[in-house]
Order: sequence, then structure tokens, then C-alpha cells
Amino acid sequence: MDSSSASRPAARRAGSRRAPRRPTWLGSGIRSPWTGVGCAALAGVSLGVLTGVVLTKEVRLAVDGGETTVRSFGATVGDVLAAVKVEVGPHDEVHPARTDQVRDGTSIVVRHARPLVLTLDGRKSTHTVTALNVGEALQQLNLSGRMATLSASRMRQIPVSGFALDVRTHRRVTVVRGGVRLDALTTGRTVRAVLTQQKITLAKGDRVRPPMSTFPEDSEVIRIIPAAPPAPVHTVAVSPSVSSLNWAALARCETFANPKSFNPDGPYYGMYQFSLPMWQAVGGTRTPLDWPATEQTYRARLLYQRVAGRWRAQWPNCGARLFIR
Repeated sequence: MDSSSASRPAARRAGSRRAPRRPTWLGSGIRSPWTGVGCAALAGVSLGVLTGVVLTKEVRLAVDGGETTVRSFGATVGDVLAAVKVEVGPHDEVHPARTDQVRDGTSIVVRHARPLVLTLDGRKSTHTVTALNVGEALQQLNLSGRMATLSASRMRQIPVSGFALDVRTHRRVTVVRGGVRLDALTTGRTVRAVLTQQKITLAKGDRVRPPMSTFPEDSEVIRIIPAAPPAPVHTVAVSPSVSSLNWAALARCETFANPKSFNPDGPYYGMYQFSLPMWQAVGGTRTPLDWPATEQTYRARLLYQRVAGRWRAQWPNCGARLFIR
């Protein structure tokens, strides 16, 4: 070995590994200029996400019955509605108020106003309601507590474009004719309609109070004032065999012998419970209620005579009393 080779560092052996070089910026404490920028950007993004999460509020929103959940930066109810593009008019219902503050978990209810054309017992009017269905609309109009016949189900939805509803209220009225009093539940829009519903026929010369075109209010009393009947004309004789039957017993069985008795199921009138067609068939005028017991008995005997004694069709329940001695 010569002196020159001794002074040089020993050659690296073949196959030996060189130790990795340490980056100067780590070893020396000198950092890259981009490091601070990256860290600041990362911190800014994290802070922005955190700030957004903290500032947004979860709000439950119900618009005309449809519910959803939204996240909003809005500070007030009005801000939230504007952000989700829910328009609110002057007649719409908003709860809480549009100026109220919004917190996480706040519930906002919006009901849009809609026109309702109401025909109540024939009288038409227009209203603005925020009800979603017919039942709620009746509540808002203070009509829910009344019995009524409706043109639509109480569950029928009312669109924002509007709806037409017909309501006929049920009213209790009393019809008084002579000594007969009839209580009835009606939806009639006039006194005439009430009499038609109750199958009450007026005779010539009858007067009605209140007038026939009057609207019958609840608890209305309708009075039928009959004209004085003409003197009865008896042109048909009754055979002695028919007259001798026990007509008093028949009358007691049918109506307790009350000449003013009235049964609306037929309707049937008087102590022998005539139908009006049968009363007229034996020459009776007006109704049996307008005549005394003697006239009613005469017409009942004529009826028995006319049907040749086939009394079962006329008085099926009490006719056998005619033959009691």
C-alpha cells in the first residue's frame, strides 16, 4: 500500500448499504415555506365546518299538513321560510310568529289561507279559512256544534284554490193545527218545505203563520189556522146494521176516541185514523181534524159500508172491536 492510498477513505465495499440521508429541513430545523400555508388552510377548513355546524339549526317545518326537516342559518321564522322559499300572505297562519327567534329544534307551522263559498240554509257567503278539511272549516266558522247535512264529508280536504260547501242545519220546529201539536226535526229552508216533509196538506182557505216562504228558525212554531168548514152534507144514508156496530169501541182502540189524533207515519187523522185519500173517497172535505166526532163517525160508517164490511184492510188492529156487544 502506498502513501496515497492510505490517505484516502476506504472504498465502499461492494454490496454494502448507504445510510439514508436525513432531509436537511428536518435535521437542521429549517422548514419548507409551504408548510405554514398548508396548516393554516387545513385549520381554516376545519374551523369553517365547525362554525357552520354550530350556526345552523335543525327546524321542523309543517306546511299545509306536509312535514319536513330543514337546516337553516336563519335567525327568525321569517328568515327560515324565505330560505326554503315558502311564501306567506297576509291572511296565512304562521306559528310561531314570523319575527320570533329560531332555535335548534324549533317547529314552524304554516297554514295558507283559502276561500270557502258557504251556502248555509240557502244563504250564500264567502269566507277565508286556513282549515285543511271541512271539519276544521266548520270549527273556524263556529258551526261544528250544530247538527247539519253537508254536501261533503267532514274529512274532505280543502284545496288552496278554494272550495264550495252546502250546509243544511237541523232545526226543531212545532206545527200546530187546531188542537194537534206535531214536533219535528227539519232541514227545510221554508215553512212550505217543512209542511211538505211532514206530509201536511193544506185545505182551501187555511192560513199559515209565519208565511210559507219564511225561513223556519230553530224552535219555530208553525200555526195552521183553518177556515171555518162549511156545514157537512150527508147525501148517502147509512144502513141500520152498520150504524148499530160498536163504533165507540173502535174509536177507543184506535185513538182513545180523540178526534184530534194525528199519526205522522201515514199520515193518519182523527179518531178513526183516516188517510186523506180514504177520507176524500167517502166525501170528506178538508181533513178529519177539522170536523167533530159526529162527522168523523158518519164518514167511518160510510167507509165500512163502501168496502162491504171488509174492515180488516181499514182497521187491521182494532176492527174486531166493532162487534163487541
